[in-house]
Amino acid sequence: MTAPALTVENLSLSISGANIVDGVSFAVAPGEVLALVGESGCGKSLTASAVMRLLPDAIRQTGGRIRLGSDDITDWPERRLRDLRGQRMSMIFQEPQAALDPLARVGAQIAESLRLPRASARPRVLRMLEDVGISDPARRIDQYPFELSGGMCQRVMIATALIARPIVLLADEPTTALDVTIQAQILDLLRRLAVERQTAVLLITHDMGVVADIADRVAVMYAGRIAETGPTEAVFARPGHPYTALLLASIPRLSDEPKSKLAVIDGRVPAPAEFGPGCRFAERCPLADARCRAETPPLLPVAGNRLAACFHAGRVA
Repeated sequence: MTAPALTVENLSLSISGANIVDGVSFAVAPGEVLALVGESGCGKSLTASAVMRLLPDAIRQTGGRIRLGSDDITDWPERRLRDLRGQRMSMIFQEPQAALDPLARVGAQIAESLRLPRASARPRVLRMLEDVGISDPARRIDQYPFELSGGMCQRVMIATALIARPIVLLADEPTTALDVTIQAQILDLLRRLAVERQTAVLLITHDMGVVADIADRVAVMYAGRIAETGPTEAVFARPGHPYTALLLASIPRLSDEPKSKLAVIDGRVPAPAEFGPGCRFAERCPLADARCRAETPPLLPVAGNRLAACFHAGRVA
């Protein structure tokens, strides 16, 4: 079995004493895409920030370990982390045009990760622009971000993240601001580059359609905890957690009758101050009972090489 490129063990994050990410664990192998999926506010992006060691000052890591290959980077000082970011581990952010420096040419921004003289870096930057599918790279390399479309800016971000051949790539909602056609192209590009370069990809998204398109495995988060994880096809075919089942049921399908109502999940996600001792989905779950409200369900194996944190996994349709 291939050793994981990234391992997160029992990660817990807190703000003002409340755990907003609670005991999250997962691993990503080289060449694999793991999608971390869930509603806004469930802790996906904070988990990615913790992996990059870029947490806001108000948020503390109260437990867990983070390993990059065989290195435990949990307690590394900032000086060592600066050398690691962009080299062994990189990140693609949600808004490419906001993340890029508007006053710097795109070629110079891509070359920063190489830490080479500009003349030496230029041939590699040109090849990288070709690899990410940017037409006429010899012209684009000297342009500014405002001269490029949103899709091109996202490709520049991918080129910036991958040019130093990191072993781990974190992609936080990388297609949110793009139209459907460009979104499909970007997803295909990430999938291809992950396989070709054997890069482990952690994809942060709330879009189950994106998960189906690109991910080898999926981890479903709810209110700071992992509700279910497993191979994407197995989870989509037969979810083991009621939250996963309801998420999938809410996706519009071409076979739906015109103007038919979409399925919804009743209630709302609890705030961290409202977290109780039991399952955090209990107040919205159609299968919840007294045990669910009193005890925290552990992640346990279910059919299809999956894990689900539900006492009633066998009853989920």
